[in-house]
Amino acid sequence: MNNYFVKKASIADLEQLSTLFNEYRIFYKKESDIAGSKQFLLERISSKESEIFVAENEINKLVGFVQLYPLFSSTRMKRVWLLNDLYVEVNFRGFGLAKLLIDKSKELCVSTNACALILETEKENIIGNQLYLSAEFKKDTLHNFYEWEVIKQDAQS
Repeated sequence: MNNYFVKKASIADLEQLSTLFNEYRIFYKKESDIAGSKQFLLERISSKESEIFVAENEINKLVGFVQLYPLFSSTRMKRVWLLNDLYVEVNFRGFGLAKLLIDKSKELCVSTNACALILETEKENIIGNQLYLSAEFKKDTLHNFYEWEVIKQDAQS
């Protein structure tokens, strides 16, 4: 088995990271868009709007990533981190890399004095749901989750 480590992503990782991010988007049934993925990640990294950690092997190949966004809890008066994206390349699954990325996310939570790390995943994501429970996340059964989505109107409408 290879040796893996997790580090904070930088602009130097952009090429490999944008490929992984594109694969992640395709997994969630989005159209492939390498250029868009690269631009999106460049903006997040440059403006420090998110924290991205990458899993890398001993030959400097990025094989997974996690992206977190800062939020705040008014009632707890503290930062909350949203674990928005977690992906491990198909050929590198089963080696505990998702758990390593989650552990790095937990470290970020502690080091920034945040009160929680939150996420959502599809109910049909059986492996993800098992992973999060095994990583000590608790399923929220007390609250409803709602979304309002901006829908683009056809230009000719």
